[in-house]
Amino acid sequence: MTRSDEWTDVLIVGGGPVGMALALDLSYRAIDCMVVDAGDGRVRHPKVSTIGPRSMELFRRWGVAGAVRGAGWPADHPLDIAWVTQVGGHEVYRYRRGTTGDRPAFAHTPEPDQMCPAHWLNPVLTQAVGVHPDGPLRLRSTVDRVRQADDHVEADVTDHAARTIRTVRARYVVACDGASSPIRQACGIDAPARHRTQVFRNILFRAPELNKRLGDRAALVYFLMLSSTLRFPLRSLNGSDLYNLVVAADDDAERADPLALIGDALAFDTPVDLMSDGEWHLTHRVADRYRAGRIFLAGDAAHTLSPSGGFGLNTGIGDAADLGWKLAATLDGWAGHRLLDTYDTERRPIAVKSLQEANLNLQRTMRRQVPPEIHLDGPEGELARTRMAKVLENSGAQREFDAPEIHFGLRYRSPAIIEDPRVPVRHGKPDADWRPGSEPGYRAAHAWWDAGTSTLDLFGHGFALLCFGDHGQLAAVERAFAHRNVPLTVRSGAGREVARLYERSFVLVRPDGHVAWRGDELPQDPGEFVDTVRGDRAEPALTGAGR
Repeated sequence: MTRSDEWTDVLIVGGGPVGMALALDLSYRAIDCMVVDAGDGRVRHPKVSTIGPRSMELFRRWGVAGAVRGAGWPADHPLDIAWVTQVGGHEVYRYRRGTTGDRPAFAHTPEPDQMCPAHWLNPVLTQAVGVHPDGPLRLRSTVDRVRQADDHVEADVTDHAARTIRTVRARYVVACDGASSPIRQACGIDAPARHRTQVFRNILFRAPELNKRLGDRAALVYFLMLSSTLRFPLRSLNGSDLYNLVVAADDDAERADPLALIGDALAFDTPVDLMSDGEWHLTHRVADRYRAGRIFLAGDAAHTLSPSGGFGLNTGIGDAADLGWKLAATLDGWAGHRLLDTYDTERRPIAVKSLQEANLNLQRTMRRQVPPEIHLDGPEGELARTRMAKVLENSGAQREFDAPEIHFGLRYRSPAIIEDPRVPVRHGKPDADWRPGSEPGYRAAHAWWDAGTSTLDLFGHGFALLCFGDHGQLAAVERAFAHRNVPLTVRSGAGREVARLYERSFVLVRPDGHVAWRGDELPQDPGEFVDTVRGDRAEPALTGAGR
C-alpha cells in the first residue's frame, strides 16, 4: 500500500442514492466533494423502486429527472395496487392509478412519482456524479478512521483497487454509510429502536411469461392475502419480468424453499428463475442527533423506516437537499453561525413523522384479519371478497400509496424560519383539491410561472423573493442581502393564479425551495431579517412585519 494526502470541502461516506444526491446538490452549488463507497457500482438485489414526487422535483433541479424517467419503466404498465388471494387468483380490491403515460397532470407538482428500482437508479446517479478521475465518486474504497480537528476532519481512505491509502482532509464529513453507520457509532450517537425489529426475506426472481398471462390484471404491487407469511407485497420491478416478493421470516418461512414460496404466491404455473434470496431486518430508528462537530448524518445513518409508503429513500434525499445548501452557504462564507445546527432542528422531526406514518401503514397490513372464505369460488367467496374490499377502502389502505401530505406537507420549524402567526394548524388528510401554498417552513408551491417554467424552477442557487404587490421599499432589503453576501434573486410579474396560491404580497424562498418568510409588507429591519433567514439567530422568529 502507498500513502498520499488529499483535500476536499466535503467528504461523503457512502455512495448510495442519498450520498450521490448530496454530491449532486453540492456540485450544483460548485462545492468540491469526494464520495467514498465500498461497492463496485453494481446493484445485485434492487429493493428501491418508487421515487417520490418531492425527490423527483429535486432530481429536476439537479438535472437528472429526465434520465430517471427514461431509465426503463414502460409508460403503459399499470401503476395499480391490487389486493389478491394470489397473483392471478381472486382480486379483492384494486386501487387504480393509471400509467405513467396516461395519468393526468398533477396540480401540485410538475414531477410525479416514478418507478426506478436501484439497478436503474444507481447507474443514472453514478453517471451524473461521475466516477474518479472524471468525478468525485471513489468506488471500492473504504473509510477506516475519522478524527476531528478544530477546522477540518481527517479520514483514512483505502482504495482497494489501487492499493493506496490516503489521508483525506475535509472541512466537513457526511456519513451516508447505512443503518449500522460505523461513523455514527464512532461519534457516540445512539439511534434507539422505536418499534420491535422484524425479520423479512426479499426473494428476487424473473418470470418472463407472468406479465403477459396476467394481461389487464397486471399491477405494480400485489398485496397477498394468503397467510401471516404471505401477506406482504409482490412488486414488479421493471414492468416486464423482474419481481420481488417480501416474505415474513417466521419460523416456517425461514426454512421454506424460495421457489415454493413463489409458487404459493402465484395462482398458476409459470416459468420462474430465482435470482436471489436475502434476509433483512426492519428497524425503526432515528438518531438522537444528526451532528457531531463537523460530522453530519444523512439517510439510513440518521434514520431507518419501514418501506411501507416508500418514505425511507425520499426522506434521505430530503436530508441531502436540506444539508447541501447549508454546507455550501457555510463554505461560501455567508451562512449565519447557527445555520448548520438547523439541519438537525429541521430534518429530525421529519424523520420521526415519516417513521410514524410508515409504521401505521405496516401495522395496517400486519393486523388485517383475512377470512378464509375469500379464497372460495362461487357466491360465498364473492360476498367475502366484497366485504373485504370495503374493509380495505375504509381502513385507508390507499393511503400507503397516496400521501401528498407526507411528501409535501411536512413543515420545518427552526430559528432560520420566520413564522406567520396567521397560518392555521393543519389537521387530517387534505382533500383532493389540496395544494401546499406559501406557509413558512413548507415547500413552496408549484404553479406555472409561464408556459414552460414551474415556480420550482425559480429556486435553487440562492434566496428568491417573489413579489406580488408594490415593492417600492425593496432596495433596502436588497442592500441588506448584498451587504452580507447572501445571494438573492427578485422575481415579479407572476400571473393571477400564482399570486392567489402564494397568498401574500411577498414570499421569500430558501435555496432548498422551502419558504423562509412571507408578508404583505417588507420587513422594517432588513438587516435583522437577513440575519434570521441565514441562520444567525438562536430562537425561532415570529414577526409582525408583513401582517
